[in-house]
Amino acid sequence: MVKGIKICGVSDLGTLKYILNHQFPPKFIGFICNYKKSRRYVEYDKLKKLVNIKKNETSFVSVLVNPDDKILEEIKELNFDFYQLYDVSPERTKTIREKYNIKIITALTINNQKDVEVYKDYDGISDLILFDGKGYEKSIGFNHELLNFIPNSVNKMIAGNIKIEDIPNFRNKEFFVDLSGSLENKEGKKDLKKINKLLNFATKNET
Repeated sequence: MVKGIKICGVSDLGTLKYILNHQFPPKFIGFICNYKKSRRYVEYDKLKKLVNIKKNETSFVSVLVNPDDKILEEIKELNFDFYQLYDVSPERTKTIREKYNIKIITALTINNQKDVEVYKDYDGISDLILFDGKGYEKSIGFNHELLNFIPNSVNKMIAGNIKIEDIPNFRNKEFFVDLSGSLENKEGKKDLKKINKLLNFATKNET
């Protein structure tokens, strides 16, 4: 059974309030903070207003791709519990964690077994290891069987073109599951009906 759900790419207040007030809110909500190629990217001024909200037991995640010092300084006072870091070395990850006293999700993009092995460099300095596809904003999947050898002691999250119907496939895995694109409509906006379906469905499959 899955350990919990992360909904990523939330960019408007209406959707955010709906998720937080749901009967079965997710463990995590992610906000795209510096990756402008993504249609889910949120400008700083909007982001500041968006995350200034009572979040109850849900953790807010700042999703950052190779962040520079400027963006890290801008968001340091915002209401985030985790920084989700793509393309950041273990050494810089440790520095960011210590300087900003923030929990870390290290995001690794996976295509083969060699990509998976990189998790060992971050184990111990990251609170969670996220295994994602190579597509970044394009929600590309990968072979999840590549993760079978990773010890249960590693706190793991999985992403990459995951659909609601895929949740039962992780029933015997110690994973948090991260969804984004599969919760959107044809216009690329979060679909509340899909989110409701996910949160009700996932609750039945959680540990």
